[in-house]
Amino acid sequence: MAPRDPTVSSMEGEHRPTVADLEGDNHWALLARKHWLKGSKSKKVKPEVIKSELWDTLEAESFDFRSVLLLENLHLLENYLWPGYTEDASNYHVLLVALLVAVKSRENLPVWDVFSDRPSDFSSLFRRILSMSLDTSLSVTIRTHLLSFIVNAFQSLDNGLVRKECAPLVSISIWHNLASDAARETKFGEHGQLRKAWRAAAKRYDAADETSQARLRFERSWLYSMILDFVKRLYEPTQTNLGDLIYCERFLELLIDLDSQLPTRRYVNSLLEDLNLLSLIKLSTLFNDEENGLLRDLYGLLRHFMYFSIDDHTGAQYSRTQSYEAHCAKLARLQRTALKHFKSKLTILALSNYGTVEQRTDLENHLEALSDAELSELCTLLGYRTSYPPSTKIAVDRTFVMEVLVSGHEIRKTFQEVVKDLNIMPTESTLYEPALLRNETYDGSRSLAIPKLNLQYLTVGDFLWRSFVLYRCESFFEIRKDIEDTIKRMQVRSVGSGSTTQFEGFSRMAIPISKISVLEVVPARVGHAEPSLVRAEIALDTSSLAENIRREWESLRPDDVIYLLAVQQPEDTKMTNGHSAFLSAGEGGLLHLRAAEIMQLLDENGRAMRDISAGVVNGHSHRPQLRKIILKLDAAAYKLDSDRQAIGKPNIYEAINVVVRRKGRENNFKRILESIRSLTLSDVPVPSWFQEVFLGYGDPSGASYARLANRLKAIDFRDTFLNWQHLVDSLPGKTVEPDGKEDSSFDPPYILEIPIDTATTAPRPSKKRRLDHMDSVPAPQESVRVSTYCPPKTGPYPVDAPKLNQIRFTPVQVEAIVSGTQPGLTVIVGPPGTGKTDVATQIINNLYHDFPTQRILLVAHSNQALNQLFQKIVKLDIDERHLLRLGHGEGDLETEASFGKQGRVESFLDNRGRFLAEVDRLAANFDAPGAHGNSCETAGYFKLVYVSPAWSNFWEATHTPEITTSEIISAFPFHRYFSNAPQPLFPPDCSKDDVIDIAKGCQYHIERIFAELEDIRPFEILRTSKDKANYLLIKEARIVAMTSTHAAMRRQEIADLGFHYDNVIMEEAAQITEIENFIPLALQKPKDGELPLQRIVLCGDHLQNSPIVQNLAFQQYANLEQSLFLRLVRLGVPTINLDQQGRARPSMAELYKWRYPRLGNLSNVETGPEFRQANAGFRYDYQFINVPDYKGRGEMQPSPHFIQNLGEAEYAVAIYQYMRLLGYAASKISILTTYAGQRSLIRDVLSHRCARNRLFGLPRIVTTVDKYQGEQNEYVILSLTRTNRVGYLRDIRRLTVALSRARLGLYILGRREVFETCYELKEAFDRLLRRPDALMLVHGEVFPTTRLVDDEVEATEMAGLEHLGQYVYEMTQAKIKALQGGQEVFPPVVEDVDMDGDEADENGVTEQPEELDE
Repeated sequence: MAPRDPTVSSMEGEHRPTVADLEGDNHWALLARKHWLKGSKSKKVKPEVIKSELWDTLEAESFDFRSVLLLENLHLLENYLWPGYTEDASNYHVLLVALLVAVKSRENLPVWDVFSDRPSDFSSLFRRILSMSLDTSLSVTIRTHLLSFIVNAFQSLDNGLVRKECAPLVSISIWHNLASDAARETKFGEHGQLRKAWRAAAKRYDAADETSQARLRFERSWLYSMILDFVKRLYEPTQTNLGDLIYCERFLELLIDLDSQLPTRRYVNSLLEDLNLLSLIKLSTLFNDEENGLLRDLYGLLRHFMYFSIDDHTGAQYSRTQSYEAHCAKLARLQRTALKHFKSKLTILALSNYGTVEQRTDLENHLEALSDAELSELCTLLGYRTSYPPSTKIAVDRTFVMEVLVSGHEIRKTFQEVVKDLNIMPTESTLYEPALLRNETYDGSRSLAIPKLNLQYLTVGDFLWRSFVLYRCESFFEIRKDIEDTIKRMQVRSVGSGSTTQFEGFSRMAIPISKISVLEVVPARVGHAEPSLVRAEIALDTSSLAENIRREWESLRPDDVIYLLAVQQPEDTKMTNGHSAFLSAGEGGLLHLRAAEIMQLLDENGRAMRDISAGVVNGHSHRPQLRKIILKLDAAAYKLDSDRQAIGKPNIYEAINVVVRRKGRENNFKRILESIRSLTLSDVPVPSWFQEVFLGYGDPSGASYARLANRLKAIDFRDTFLNWQHLVDSLPGKTVEPDGKEDSSFDPPYILEIPIDTATTAPRPSKKRRLDHMDSVPAPQESVRVSTYCPPKTGPYPVDAPKLNQIRFTPVQVEAIVSGTQPGLTVIVGPPGTGKTDVATQIINNLYHDFPTQRILLVAHSNQALNQLFQKIVKLDIDERHLLRLGHGEGDLETEASFGKQGRVESFLDNRGRFLAEVDRLAANFDAPGAHGNSCETAGYFKLVYVSPAWSNFWEATHTPEITTSEIISAFPFHRYFSNAPQPLFPPDCSKDDVIDIAKGCQYHIERIFAELEDIRPFEILRTSKDKANYLLIKEARIVAMTSTHAAMRRQEIADLGFHYDNVIMEEAAQITEIENFIPLALQKPKDGELPLQRIVLCGDHLQNSPIVQNLAFQQYANLEQSLFLRLVRLGVPTINLDQQGRARPSMAELYKWRYPRLGNLSNVETGPEFRQANAGFRYDYQFINVPDYKGRGEMQPSPHFIQNLGEAEYAVAIYQYMRLLGYAASKISILTTYAGQRSLIRDVLSHRCARNRLFGLPRIVTTVDKYQGEQNEYVILSLTRTNRVGYLRDIRRLTVALSRARLGLYILGRREVFETCYELKEAFDRLLRRPDALMLVHGEVFPTTRLVDDEVEATEMAGLEHLGQYVYEMTQAKIKALQGGQEVFPPVVEDVDMDGDEADENGVTEQPEELDE
């Protein structure tokens, strides 16, 4: 079955505009061509067009989403509505702008950039939208669209234009709407600064003119008015109106957004509490309609944030003790009030312990004794609001007052307790929860009751809670899709009366089983209800499986999760564009599902699989019949199942008839969820210097080294600078001064001493003061003092010579290295080809040498990127014994040595023998009898007795003033040992100082031998491989590398070992989800109340691909694809933007340089021979080639969301064949595509036309653009695939990746009319289409050519695929004749071919990436 794309909404996929719609004769396309697209006579806005032709038509269609989306694709906002907006524009004009903004946000497109050119007009527009949102004469549909605009605005507070308009709506002035002055005074008493802020707001109001005062009054009353209108809608309908329901859901989303970020929560939460909003919602008509599940779930999310344990004004999270003390204080106040005012009726309440008062039922029973008037009086005495404007029609009756009192005093679970209670092992009920199913059908039209990853978080615990909930939901979503797919493949059928189930199909991921046997149920631990262990056994019949599938099952390992299913014949269910419409497990044929962990895999004789040779018994191969798996069942689910069985329900485990496995990387969810949950429950503290920046508050530059008190005054940059001129060039704007001991320039190494500027370390002044003094304070000329030292001699052997950096870093790269070497946070933005990996490598080198007691954790998203970085580190002057690579990707390292745990241990033991042999040679040097090289321990004694005294005597002799050079040489005690060094050891003409330097080098060499042996000694003592590997991790390794997935999976295990590190360097940080960014920061236990991190270095590029999240709801609505890197950039954290690319020809870099305004070119791409040389056989170094329909067809979908284009596939292969015939190396060519379906088709065409033909062979790789990020090749052939619509390539980040993979040649295949009209891609395609859109070839050239890239040359236009195919065919025939005539020879066979490009996951399983669509 073709890979599916769960991100494609069934409804949206059918309704998206095609090229035919955009260029057709429909009403909207004709209107666009007439009024605002290219060729239209005038773009002046006409009110009659706005009203009659746009608004009235849309309203008549009930604002059909397809029509609005078509108008967005026709660039109505950018080309007509906004350019023509003025303060006099009609309301319809404003409404259309709001409508288009909502659609853009729904499509995950950039929203606010279009407004940036006219801030004052945007302010006017925003105010009008706010006013219209209060207009009850407008339909609820229109007001919902206006509300969506406002929701989007409050989600974009990183945009200064938007923030300026939103901030006044949630300022302290909204406290004018609190129930009473007494309520406000109570709030002022909580924090002294609040009264000051209130007075400042009052002064601003008093100083304003009448117009400004009216605006301020509107701002402070807007939210209050919206809330009252919302409450009115909740209570009005007697029969649910869908429009009102959707409006109320969207308004709840707004309130949740406001309450879940501290800057907006600070005053809003107090207003919501004052209005008793939760009680109002809970008692409303809409809420109590059980069909309104989404509204009820949104209420639960709002309730979570309103009661979150945090100080709304300082942002300090309350501990569990503080939270409970605050709860007890409220109960105490209730009891005191009850005793004082209602002693006769509430004495029992007043004298009861808190445990009997804090429960809802008990409290209600206590309060039942009061009359309605007394309940209302009690509410007033406790400070609760009991009156509302008459227009809201809120009945403040006994039910309402009781709910306010009870909800205000009942005990509530903390978010940690909620997380602890959530099971992370799925069952059929959790997989088919209505909320989870709702997420799958998300299309942007309605809100969702899931937390969002915002720009800011309330606390670290809040961030972890949101991440846990979202990751759990996404994991369960993916599990359910895999289970449904497996059941469908197995074709379950009921036989006879339905009591017997047969499987007519097959799935490699599932095996039918007859039964499951529960072997052992261990009693529960103290304080727990579920058993501590439930052990079971299943038997697998593998006799009918193919060999490769059987081996996949046998490769299952302990702790892997498998799924036990009870299935039956599914009901007939409609399929909607590839998505099931299952509303329950039973509809899909799934009766029950239980997850279990593998404990052991056994053969038919009960032996562990790892103890026997697979398929070999007594030297003879055989087909195994049976495999047994010992399982650890989900204890929580087993307890519930047992309880159900005890009341007469059937035994679920007797019905289980299928076992299912999943691919390794996709099935890591349990370990990762356990890691997130443990962090959530532990209240893990981030470093104090990083806390505010991580949460998104305070000074964005507060974690930069210039703002930290512990910044280093002087840094040894070792080999960072190649020479003095490189040093001067790398510090523009700074004065480089030699140290007082030096007269002029000198050679590296350099120690740079930068005086601490008090202006950078002092707190930042207010924005107003900064603006006032911006022009009056000149920038001081910074002076850098430089000193040097003589590096220690390393010995006479060439192998001892240090490996020095040869890269001439640019000034910005040096800035990044300086920042990364200093303490604090460093964010490095590395556009394509700018060398961010080299920068990270040099930072690691500096830290390793400058801070020998510190350890570095190196993290990357993929094994491939991690290995590339690790391979560069190995080439540096870093001792291999201090390097460790964790995870299964270690096997792909292209290094001689093994850097995995076992490889490092073996390396230590191998080195042991080598170094002990050197000890024996030293013993021979002294003619010392005995087995000195027998062990590390004996070697240590030998050093003390022989080596150290010999050196002491030698150095003592050299300090004698009258000693001569020849006498020093004669006194040297190790002539015999160094007899195998390059001779002569002491050159005849060397001076006395030279002799001493050589001797120091010899001592360094010998001391290093014993230092190595001292490090090896623990491996002699430790007995088990596990102990040795753990010692290596926690004691010996100083640079530890792993993927973010490995860190998430093994977090608890690594932390429990006592692993400690001081620095984190994260490569590909913009491609890692935020929780996977965070977990590597917390792989160790806190020290002194916080994580002991000195540095965090994030390297990435947020303008390229983001983390891939399959589900549209989690990706767009919840923003799960947000990385920490991107969020920090949005927050305004200082970044270092690398600005010189050295990958691609300058002409090709122009295709994406517009995304990076300051991006320039290194000299090598401008003057290097390979970059100046033209591409043989091609007129241009890059070209967009328009590919029309082939055989009457463009894009096609052989199965849902598996998008292919045969014409482009054939064209791509034809270009590849042409290049191979000209002599291009296959390994220098990559074929990329934007869809997995097209990748599969191109591979099929290559297999048919090229694989078995030595003239062609296969290209280096055929893969998708997403999989190729971080990679490059000389020549790239790119297939864009789509011919109906732009698709997901409309996300400009993906196009940036696609255009930046090639170094010398890029040939893009696509449909011109689809892409050239796309607003987001305009900059790139304007550049591409300056050249002909037909492939231009040059005859008579072979690779390599002597023609320069700028040379004019006659070229032949390929009229189409058939023309190119015929041309390649004729070239092939000519080539064959030349080979037959002996004039040419076949190209060599290339073994290193990667037709997949897929990466081995953490379990060693190759991941097949799923389709990605819009």
